[in-house]
Amino acid sequence: MSAVNRGLRQASKQVRLSQRVSNLSCPRSAGLQSAFRLQNSSSTSTSALPNTRTSSFSTMASLQSAAPGVTPSPAAHKGYDPEITDIADYVLNKNIDSELAFDTARWVFLDTLGCGLEGLRFKECTKLLGPTVPGTVVPNGPKVPGTPYQLDPINAAFNIGTMIRWLDYNDCWLAAEWGHPSDNLGAILAVADWITRTNKAGGNLANGKQFTVRDVLEGMIKAHEIQGCLALLNSYNKVGLDHVVLVKVASTAVVSKMLGLNEKQTADAITQAWVDGQSLRTYRHSPNTMSRKSWAAGDACQRAVNLALKVLKGEPGVPTVLSAPVWGFYDVLFKGKKFEFQRPYGSYVMENVLFKVSYPAEFHSQTAVEASEKIHAQLKAMGKSAADIKEVTIRTHEACVRIIDKQFKPMDNFADRDHCIQYMCSVMLVFGRLTAGDYTDGSEAATSELVESLRKKIKCVEDPQFTADYHDPALRTISNGLTVELNDGTFLDEVVVEAPLGHRLRREEAKPHILAKYKRHLEPHFSADKVEKLVALGQNPKELEAMSVDEYVDLYVNEKSEFAQ
Repeated sequence: MSAVNRGLRQASKQVRLSQRVSNLSCPRSAGLQSAFRLQNSSSTSTSALPNTRTSSFSTMASLQSAAPGVTPSPAAHKGYDPEITDIADYVLNKNIDSELAFDTARWVFLDTLGCGLEGLRFKECTKLLGPTVPGTVVPNGPKVPGTPYQLDPINAAFNIGTMIRWLDYNDCWLAAEWGHPSDNLGAILAVADWITRTNKAGGNLANGKQFTVRDVLEGMIKAHEIQGCLALLNSYNKVGLDHVVLVKVASTAVVSKMLGLNEKQTADAITQAWVDGQSLRTYRHSPNTMSRKSWAAGDACQRAVNLALKVLKGEPGVPTVLSAPVWGFYDVLFKGKKFEFQRPYGSYVMENVLFKVSYPAEFHSQTAVEASEKIHAQLKAMGKSAADIKEVTIRTHEACVRIIDKQFKPMDNFADRDHCIQYMCSVMLVFGRLTAGDYTDGSEAATSELVESLRKKIKCVEDPQFTADYHDPALRTISNGLTVELNDGTFLDEVVVEAPLGHRLRREEAKPHILAKYKRHLEPHFSADKVEKLVALGQNPKELEAMSVDEYVDLYVNEKSEFAQ
């Protein structure tokens, strides 16, 4: 052995011995215990500690800035991010006493289940559903409404979440970020059903808890609130992230409580949701718009359940997942900005949520499609049709322009069509209707030359006042105004619709339509007697809310479904 090699080995041995002594003087467990003691205390930023290095970037900077001779755990410097503890405290300790919230949640619950049943009618959806291994049945597992499937809670959350979201027809929340808070029902219903069936069979999940429908409604209220409040002032889409990150966070928080996790464990689970890989919005935008946007929420639901179950087994959290310098969510994915909050968590979002009542269309287009329906009727009364239209101008809000303005973009698939305001308005102007079937390849609408030519004659122009009203907490309108010029030079008066049917300002007007929509979605799956029973039960809040979750879900089981086998 050369003298050089002997010298290197001796130096390496000395370094290892020095590291061993250092580890004994400050074991890792001591750092973890320190972090646990500090989790609810005021935190001290590592940047406020003495800095013995001049380098602006070092993965060891936080350790080397501590007192000489001490190598603490990075988490020992501070407790959990307050954004995390606020959610955990809300989920576990906040009592929901708003009857308006519970009443609205009941309508959302029925509407969301109906949307899921309607999604089952499309083979592109059902091909993704069922057990991972065909034929698998999980004893005491949650059941998937409208199907014969009984699965594990993780896969059931994906199934239910995917069918709910498939047609872009469930409720909506619009703010700096948009999304569909009832997506969370995929996780909530699967876990509630699983725990209840298991405990009725002699298990002891969540201390033997058996859930009622009212428990599910409370979980929905809290999931809506978490997702909605995180969206009010924080735009995830502007940094390229999909809004389903909020479904994952909200579902993880609510499911953690359902599983019986304590406040620290709930915080741990929430941090796991933030550190988990976040979906890009790539699949929602040209040139990559595709069907993943319809199962992204189902994916978020299954991830939420999976992460909460891992924490239940003892997996720890990531206390400063948001604020950690360099490696935290804020620095990596949010351009260094911290989340901003408009209001504390309560029941505001459920009370103000938007129902999609009239059309299975991306929500920023709902009022434009409603205006198009009025114009279709006006043209018919004039003895004219969409073929007589030279140009259409849509006065709209910024979010609409950014998301669904695709005047000249070729329509590649159904996902492209239901995120194109020009296509949706054209179908309504041509046919006087807009249904889920109008988005599919080969449909009458998708193959219509008149629809395609008219689509290219429709341009969007942002109105700053419409954008301001969209963000105004007192209004939250989604305004669109259509002006039509005919081939003979005639201009029709602009038709403006500010609040769509289903908006808080039109809630009572919408309820009969929501119920009719629910009934319409039940009918292809169940007998007339079963449909009437479900509709009547849905309109009896006292009986519905007191019902055990598993017994209610059993009413939706369809062993001989022609859509899912």
